[in-house]
Amino acid sequence: MWLVKRDERPPKEPPSEEIDLHGLIADEALFRLERYLNEAFMSGLIRVRVVHGKGTGTLRQVVREMLGDHPLVEEYFPAEPREGGGGATIVVLVRY
Repeated sequence: MWLVKRDERPPKEPPSEEIDLHGLIADEALFRLERYLNEAFMSGLIRVRVVHGKGTGTLRQVVREMLGDHPLVEEYFPAEPREGGGGATIVVLVRY
């Protein structure tokens, strides 16, 4: 059992190098992606994979629009076929 003192929190697991958003509606996906990018950056990750699926392409489009304007994103590009192809986007986070 983990006992937490008043001003302490249990250690948090670092985020995975991947987030899976496919099947979510755009608003929920963007909310989760924003939180994930912040956690990934704070954990020191440099390169992550965003899985959005192929579907109609709507989720891919809104995800990439967000990434294009996000201050923590240095660059992003479609995943290679072995990494998910058109169903995923690779994101390189800024380094400060």
